[in-house]
Amino acid sequence: MKNAQKTGKETVAKGSASVGFTEDERAAMKEHAQELKTAARRGSRATKADGEQDVLAKIAEMEDFDRALAERIHAVVKANAPELTPKLWYGMPSYAKDGAIVCFFQPAKKFKARYATLGFNDPAKLDEGGMWATAFALSELSAEVEARIGELVKKAVS
Repeated sequence: MKNAQKTGKETVAKGSASVGFTEDERAAMKEHAQELKTAARRGSRATKADGEQDVLAKIAEMEDFDRALAERIHAVVKANAPELTPKLWYGMPSYAKDGAIVCFFQPAKKFKARYATLGFNDPAKLDEGGMWATAFALSELSAEVEARIGELVKKAVS
């Protein structure tokens, strides 16, 4: 490659954006591969309790602020949508219905973001006209924010 420079494990043209996945993205993909192996190993013996244990263990590994948010979100999701199954998804606490991820908590630390995120995937029924939000930045969890999360989760699974 003409005018290329070596930056870590990848070669990029001078003045261009880097190509490929970031270190954090590669780590998330490795976590997901491990999650799939664990699920395959458990097979039909897998229970909702297995997923919850995995999620709680991942939450326990988080730094203080992310952990506090994740613990509360876990409680709010369980209270408002007990039919959802906790499971890890790319190393993040998530909640599935019929095997499909409905919502997930992305800690700020995961991708070195300014804030944590509560995200919703396609199975979430949040449709509202021609445009609606599928991710929400979290900087605090007041009673008002927890109530809003509860409403969103209920609507997502309705």
